Amino acid sequence: MSAIEAHGTLPPPETVTETDTRDRQVILLLLVSAFTVILNETIMGVALPRLMADLGVTASAGQWLTTAFLLTMAVVIPITGFLLQRLATRSVFLTAMGLFSIGTLICATAPGLGQLIAGRVVQAGGTAMMMPLLMTTVMTLVPPASRGKTMGNISIVISVAPAIGPTISGIILNLLDWRWMFWLVLPIGLSALALGYMRLVNVNEPKARPLDLLSIPLAAVGFGALVYGLSTIGEPQGDTPVQPWMPLALGAVVIALFAWRQLALGPQGRALLDLRTFGVRVFAVSVVMMGFAMMALFGMIILLPIYMQTVLGMEPLEAGLSLLPGGLLMGLMAPTVGRLYDRIGARRLVIPGALMVSAGLWLMGALHAETAVWHVLVCHVILMVGLGLLFTPLFTSALGSLPKDLYAHGSAVLGTVQQVAGAAGIALFVSIMSLRIATTSAEGLDLVHATAAGTRAGFLTGGALSLLLIAAGFFVRRPPDASSD
Repeated sequence: MSAIEAHGTLPPPETVTETDTRDRQVILLLLVSAFTVILNETIMGVALPRLMADLGVTASAGQWLTTAFLLTMAVVIPITGFLLQRLATRSVFLTAMGLFSIGTLICATAPGLGQLIAGRVVQAGGTAMMMPLLMTTVMTLVPPASRGKTMGNISIVISVAPAIGPTISGIILNLLDWRWMFWLVLPIGLSALALGYMRLVNVNEPKARPLDLLSIPLAAVGFGALVYGLSTIGEPQGDTPVQPWMPLALGAVVIALFAWRQLALGPQGRALLDLRTFGVRVFAVSVVMMGFAMMALFGMIILLPIYMQTVLGMEPLEAGLSLLPGGLLMGLMAPTVGRLYDRIGARRLVIPGALMVSAGLWLMGALHAETAVWHVLVCHVILMVGLGLLFTPLFTSALGSLPKDLYAHGSAVLGTVQQVAGAAGIALFVSIMSLRIATTSAEGLDLVHATAAGTRAGFLTGGALSLLLIAAGFFVRRPPDASSD
């Protein structure tokens, strides 16, 4: 019997010169599972009108299906850095996929909105654990010289799953009842859970880390309030129980307290989320760029379907299928980008990527009521190719720049930034669009032309922010454990 079979763990990564078969099986299982749970995150957007009609609820009530999911993610992800160090890999995976599967079953059988929201909360608890688990495992198993290629596969999960979620949702809703969005996903979740139970081995050595009980409520209140405030910006104020600035202010204050406590506890090894990761410049710059990229991605995912349906008069399924080529292209290019990263480094990829993201956003800022569909698709493809050039180098440079004992915390920081940045991107783009629609409608424009004007305003704002993305790209470096840029 091998050491792996006897102890259920892999040998230390320092003794592994290349990823063996067992390691590849672990990574593949985590990749498939992560793709499934991330895809579920954005599958509800297109389905909301159908759910509102079937369940007899208002738009403000239905939005809680997305808001509750985002809130749960924002609360759980900061805690995963501690969990990944305190618990074994197999335990974290089984907990994550178990929660996701239970939540999916609750959603599929939900008789009303309350139960459906509860199911989404349980799903989100599992989803929040999966991506930090995947990234930490890859950094532990894969040698530095091969990380770009493997992170390319992770980029498929990070970027393509949310990009094609609305398309898949549209196809399902065109053929079946909305419950099938969950019934079709449930067997995949249960299969991954069973495979993990039978085949997954531990790739870490759990350590007895003290838990700072004060940090948990600080993280929950701070990040939860911030994401909630962002998610309510742009909604009619009569539809929200509080003004958006109130949870935003509360979140900012509590997060500042949380950050102060983590910086104090970090040197003692007691931090819930070790923020010493930001002391590494490559990590800090990469995380900032990742935040801008996620703002662009999620803002586009919301605005472009609204424009295509309201202004161009496309059906939901037609709009979803039109956006599929860009998402698939980004996925197909991810492994190639990973191999290029291993050869030429980060900066030669992220600068062209940032330029293309900026170009895509500025071109979308020129959309109007008479724009041809092919023009919209070209803009979308340019933006998605740019994002495809960004995600893999940024993930790999960020985590590869950290010492091994901070991998888990770095993964949790990346996940938290993605979630908050995604919510911020949606809030920014939607609020700018809503304000512009209100202004132009008051000037006498009809809904079609007002929405076109609002879309332009949202994307032009994104284009302005993308200039910061370009500037930050010049400061990205490949970590010193690989050949220099």
